[in-house]
Amino acid sequence: MTYSRIAAVDVGNDSIKAIFGKLDAELNIPNVIARDIEDRPVIGIEELDSKDPLDGIHVRVHSPALMDNNAIYRIGNLATKSNNATELDPGSSKSEEDQTLVMLFATLALDAVSAQNEKTFPRNKNVVDANYTLGTGLPLREVKEGKDAGYRSKLLGSVHQVEFLITPKYQGIKVNIKFDEIKVYPEGFAAYINLVLDNNGNIINKDLIDKRILIQDIGGLSTDIAVIKNRNVDDDKAQGFNLGVSEALEQIREEIRSKHGIELDSRRDVVEIITKKNDRNHIMVRGSRTSVHDITDRILLDLAKKQYRLLRNIWQKNSQTEICYFVGGGSTVLKEYLKTLNNNLDGYNIDFFEDEKESIWMMANAYYKLIADYVKKTGKDKESKDQPKPVKA
Repeated sequence: MTYSRIAAVDVGNDSIKAIFGKLDAELNIPNVIARDIEDRPVIGIEELDSKDPLDGIHVRVHSPALMDNNAIYRIGNLATKSNNATELDPGSSKSEEDQTLVMLFATLALDAVSAQNEKTFPRNKNVVDANYTLGTGLPLREVKEGKDAGYRSKLLGSVHQVEFLITPKYQGIKVNIKFDEIKVYPEGFAAYINLVLDNNGNIINKDLIDKRILIQDIGGLSTDIAVIKNRNVDDDKAQGFNLGVSEALEQIREEIRSKHGIELDSRRDVVEIITKKNDRNHIMVRGSRTSVHDITDRILLDLAKKQYRLLRNIWQKNSQTEICYFVGGGSTVLKEYLKTLNNNLDGYNIDFFEDEKESIWMMANAYYKLIADYVKKTGKDKESKDQPKPVKA
């Protein structure tokens, strides 16, 4: 009997968040890739195995699901140092981008070759065969357009191979990934599940069960607003919009470069400047602490106004709504601006998650709860008693 490991993966615009097994491992990798024509040069190659693999993800990816098959990539932290690094573009469909799949496969491969999985997925001459039961999601707009079915079918029934090239600890290992089952959930619905259920499927927030609520999930490329009533998501009234924080982050990054001559590696660097606990909205310019409040406030307030307009329009169509929860990485970025707007304007009953990590990991946590519940109910949990005990990553 083949063992299939649970994977809950949120391919977010800023980063990919993944939870594995029986909550025994997690990964968070910047969603940045860079094409490589040839193997990259490595300084101090004899020290390669002492470095962190997450800082040097260098892979060849082979999959029939990819438009650009058998390409070599730098991924995550390594890619941010490349001149040709790419992040998902505003207006693009997550389900149709090679970058989404490259990030997904690389993340699963990193889990498969980790030390705690050596007994789970044994190596045969540096080849690892790994089976996963995957829970993931797509923006509501793409699900409404039926793209979830195509996305799922591209992944099921095929073998997807990740070959680690010049990657610390894993150089020369090939991972063959197969999926036992894949569930693709609408992101807004997943957010609701995360609010009301724990990891064992038990209700943890009884106050929300029978309330009429909105969940505004602000991501990098899109915003989903789920309309919940009678314990269900109203698919007809729920809406997805091509409005995320990526364009604003890119604009901030460009204005910082133009005004201060500082080149930030990725949008994640911009997010850190905006959200860090100390010296928020400040950068170092030639060794001097310098405020970029004028840039960030103007651009983010403009985006917050657009997000608030979406809230107002949906609330007007669902007048008996009792509360709206803002979730997702974009909500973390826009939280203070949205609160100020709401206090000065309509005064809706809105709420945020003060724990930024909880908000950022909400989708991955929701996918985990959903896929774990599916495995439990269908008896598809193929983990036998002699499987290794979980080790906290």
